[in-house]
Amino acid sequence: MYDCILVPTDGSSEVEHALEYAFELAELHDAAIRAVYVVNAAGYGGLPMETAWEGISDALRAEGQTAVERVEDLAPDGVRVETAVLEGSPSRVIIDQATPDTCDLVVMGTHGRGGIDRLLLGSVTERVVRSACVPVLTVNVNPKTVEEREGTDRSPVTVE
Repeated sequence: MYDCILVPTDGSSEVEHALEYAFELAELHDAAIRAVYVVNAAGYGGLPMETAWEGISDALRAEGQTAVERVEDLAPDGVRVETAVLEGSPSRVIIDQATPDTCDLVVMGTHGRGGIDRLLLGSVTERVVRSACVPVLTVNVNPKTVEEREGTDRSPVTVE
């Protein structure tokens, strides 16, 4: 059913929870993982002109390379991993990569931002879910306890 699974990564340890799902699906379907890291160049457009863009770009690309190499390191034996460090708006690049010609499924984490953070920052995952032309599996990478979700006095039980 799946030949290639696109997994965007931001290099955070939380993304590893989403990777568990992607790896399991890849093993079940003998699919390849395509790990992508998107350097968000637009986020640094407001820097003063004298700031050396090349130095920042190199640092961000190095961070991206480390992130996709981590995916390779975590992959179980037998799971093929392709990697790419791309540049642009994260949601747009992921949507552009998520085509039936290149992948069959996107597996990505949700960081669970809410309130003002979500209003100001938006949600890359939400944009991808709304616009991708292939299925998107979202994984809560920041599971909360039942107590935190419901505001009760119950003993904490992790909900995933």
